[in-house]
Amino acid sequence: MNIKDRFSSSWIGAAAGGIVLGSVIAAVKKASPAVVSVTVSKNVPIIENCPADPFADLPPEFRRFFGDDLPQFSEPCEQGTRIQEVGGGSGFVISSDGLILTNKHVVSDVSASYTVFTNDGKKYNATVLARDPLQDLAIMKISATGLPTVELGNSDALELGQTAIAIGNALGEFRNTVSVGAISGLARTVRASGGGVTEVIQNVIQTDAAINPGNSGGPLLDLAGRVVGINTAVVSGAQNIGFAIPINTAKKDIDSVRRTGSIELPFLGVRYTMITPALSESRGLPVAYGAIVESRTGEAAITAGSPAAQAGLKAGDIILEMNGERLTEDNPLGNAIAKREVGDRVALRVYRAGETLSLSAVLAKRP
Repeated sequence: MNIKDRFSSSWIGAAAGGIVLGSVIAAVKKASPAVVSVTVSKNVPIIENCPADPFADLPPEFRRFFGDDLPQFSEPCEQGTRIQEVGGGSGFVISSDGLILTNKHVVSDVSASYTVFTNDGKKYNATVLARDPLQDLAIMKISATGLPTVELGNSDALELGQTAIAIGNALGEFRNTVSVGAISGLARTVRASGGGVTEVIQNVIQTDAAINPGNSGGPLLDLAGRVVGINTAVVSGAQNIGFAIPINTAKKDIDSVRRTGSIELPFLGVRYTMITPALSESRGLPVAYGAIVESRTGEAAITAGSPAAQAGLKAGDIILEMNGERLTEDNPLGNAIAKREVGDRVALRVYRAGETLSLSAVLAKRP
């Protein structure tokens, strides 16, 4: 490469970098007014040192030998309660009348109270309208009008390597902290833990944009400033490996709350294990894909009275397809159900004892 070629390549690289930087700035300016901080407060006991007398049970005739020289002791005791901030996270406004999307784990404590601070510094008491029983999502409401909102993007269109921007309340004190990275993985399954709770989250976006404690519930943006994910978890001990729930997953929750005031999820009523080639080989199964219906930890494989029971599904059945869509490790039964609505009729292709059956079920509201 000659000097001219090197100069041209450097100029093109710098120009491209400048375009991306400008796009990041524009995206942040577009979305950040709708990003909020969430604080969690609750009544906690006030613990003080109170006088204690370990010799209180001594008979008077023994105590008088000590006079006033008995040792003085104290012990922790509860002296009432006080409201104290115990946690925090992030969220973002999805409707101008005060609907806010955040993580379920940010607002999981039903005995706590929640306060939202908007980007302009205003403070609002918040009510949790709904918590998704399956995904780490929750929707809150504040009494306000005319709020700035985010634009929701299309997480199904994400590609590896594209720029990702995370915004949130880093460490619970640095509001609207911005970090930039790339989409480094798609359709991941992770096991997230915190607050004594562990849950498996499927089909999440992996990003190397730094997601710090307190960023949970904040938006993951594309270069157009559209929300493509909800920041939810990080890998402990790793450098910048974080995960976000795709915004398309949250859209159903948003629509459900707007229609019904709660999150209504479709329910089939089976417990199952997804079949992989390795599982098929180890158990001698006749197929290497599908969902095998089986009990878990003493719970029945089929929930009594459920759509699965009414459709005639039985323990040991292998559900191969739903509405013609093959069920695999990458497309598990839970994902296929989540794409549907309460009241939808679904066609099930089922393998049972050497036969392939066609069954039909009407999805109910998840209890």
